Amino acid sequence: MDREKELREAVEAADEALAHLSRAERLLRTSGRWGCLSTLGGGVIVSLLRHSEMQDARREAEAAREAVRAFGRELKDVAFLMDSNLDAGDLLSTAEPFADGSWANTLLEARAEEAQARTQEAISRIRTIRNGLLRELDRT
Repeated sequence: MDREKELREAVEAADEALAHLSRAERLLRTSGRWGCLSTLGGGVIVSLLRHSEMQDARREAEAAREAVRAFGRELKDVAFLMDSNLDAGDLLSTAEPFADGSWANTLLEARAEEAQARTQEAISRIRTIRNGLLRELDRT
């Protein structure tokens, strides 16, 4: 296998996962705002808008879960080719909660505020991994 190719594929998979996670986070943030309006007496229309945003966030979380799983598969390919310059074990342990889909299941079951916090954490962790992949790619 070509190391550079695998690194590029992992970065692309990270980009795809980050795009879905960012959209989900934005939708969760928006639904939270609708929730605040709803508690202040926003009525049926506000409740419907909030429900629609939550449904969109759930769909985006499902897409994010699939993208994160693909990212996990790419990380395994990279780890197989990795030399001592990047600790593959650390890389995989950082990504483990995302690769098996358990993160997305938790996200889908969580309240909007908790789901938003978990999504932000996922974005941060995947960005960190992506940056490590880019550094490794620069070395090739």
